[in-house]
Amino acid sequence: MNGEATRQARCLVTGATGYIGGRLVPELLDAGHRVRCMARTPEKLRDHPWAGRVEAVRGDVTDADSLGAALRDIDVAYYLVHALRGGPGFEETDRHAAREFAERARAAGVRRIVYLGGLTPAGASASELSPHLRSRAEVGDIFLRGGVPATVLRAAVIIGSGSASFEMLRYLTERLPVMVTPSWVGTRIQPIAVRDVLRYLVGCARMPDDVNRAFDIGGPDVMTYEQMMHRYAAVAGLPHRLVLRVPMLTPRLSGYWIGLVTPVPPALARPLAESLRHEVVCREHDIARYVPDPPGAPIGFDQALTLALQRVREARVTTRWSSAALPGAPSDPMPTDPDWAGGSLYTDRRALAVDASPEALWRVIEGIGGDNGWYSFPLAWAVRGWLDRLAGGVGLRRGRRDAARLRVGDSLDFWRVEEIEPGRLLRLRAEMRLPGLAWLEMYADTAGDGRARYRQRALFHPRGLLGHLYWWSVSPFHAVVFGGMARNIARAAEKTDASPHGDADTGVRP
Repeated sequence: MNGEATRQARCLVTGATGYIGGRLVPELLDAGHRVRCMARTPEKLRDHPWAGRVEAVRGDVTDADSLGAALRDIDVAYYLVHALRGGPGFEETDRHAAREFAERARAAGVRRIVYLGGLTPAGASASELSPHLRSRAEVGDIFLRGGVPATVLRAAVIIGSGSASFEMLRYLTERLPVMVTPSWVGTRIQPIAVRDVLRYLVGCARMPDDVNRAFDIGGPDVMTYEQMMHRYAAVAGLPHRLVLRVPMLTPRLSGYWIGLVTPVPPALARPLAESLRHEVVCREHDIARYVPDPPGAPIGFDQALTLALQRVREARVTTRWSSAALPGAPSDPMPTDPDWAGGSLYTDRRALAVDASPEALWRVIEGIGGDNGWYSFPLAWAVRGWLDRLAGGVGLRRGRRDAARLRVGDSLDFWRVEEIEPGRLLRLRAEMRLPGLAWLEMYADTAGDGRARYRQRALFHPRGLLGHLYWWSVSPFHAVVFGGMARNIARAAEKTDASPHGDADTGVRP
């Protein structure tokens, strides 16, 4: 690059709504770069604190036309997209998307592609790798052969607040003082702190044009997963954990086991477990030639845990593993269209006068879910969550990124925030397994006397006969579930308004 480009690169970040992408964007901005974010739904980026400093464009890595527009006038393109939770055929989808991206980047005159992939075991053939590790390795190879200088960073387990690997480790260790574990807990791993991953990603923007290669990146510690659990217990101040290994837990069974104990659903837990079957240890640290390690870096495992736990306890988790939307999750058509053109639309409407201020009502609405629960029949929500987990869905345990504030795109148990108008409207889109599309809307209105009026609307667009049967089979319980929710939200708002601290314990939990 010339001197000007070195000082300030024009960067494209794909996957900006995801865990790493959402953290990389502000790091690039702070380093002096200009950033364009490409997302299938750019509206999800609007509530991020850095949204006003970036250019957001609509695009998809599988769509050539949108890629061409997004890559125009870009120096460095970050490819942070992969089908970790993809179904059958995900390898071909990844392959096609990577080839399309490389071709369009070359045509646009992009100076460098940066890709974050997975660390693969030394000497392992493609047939020995798990499908997801194999796909990540193939995507890296496509970029290295694609005609644009590429940097492929290969990482194993990433430790940071909100990462899937961290939350899997955290919940397994915290919830199970005695663990029956698969044999892969004895495999050696070289984890890396998310801060170091971001530091390397940002540094790649200034890498010389003649560098076209992969780099292994990891922290200073090499240990087994069992040792990682013991170290977590020590850092978190937990008693010593007893680990009993059994050989018969396959990756599929491991995925269900992890899904049972942690908020990470089986569809995501399985590829994580599959990747842990192999020894993943860095074979070189050549990245330091181009992105020198500052004092105290790379960050050690215990310090990475300490930093992550501090973020969790202080409710400063900026992105989570659930930040990225599930593949195929419903988004259109919107249920607010005045003339519904999508066929049948079932609705359940509730409205109540609330003896509280609209501000107090809104605090309750925005604080719904997670530890606060759903202000309704707890057993019904718990059973629905378990049924969703059994069907391979996300279940009710994803919780919240922030205990008090929501933003568009946040996951919220088995919902996702589709729209939020602060002080007035919260619209959630269901990501549970359903034979149709579902939304839940909650409004804080102002009555004529200045007090609050609560409105609630549940909407369901059935898919086929099964969808209609589903609605009519659950509609007898709506008075308990949705009616109880409306009444309890109103009561919680009234208690909140009456509390000198502006909060209330409703006693209602998920």
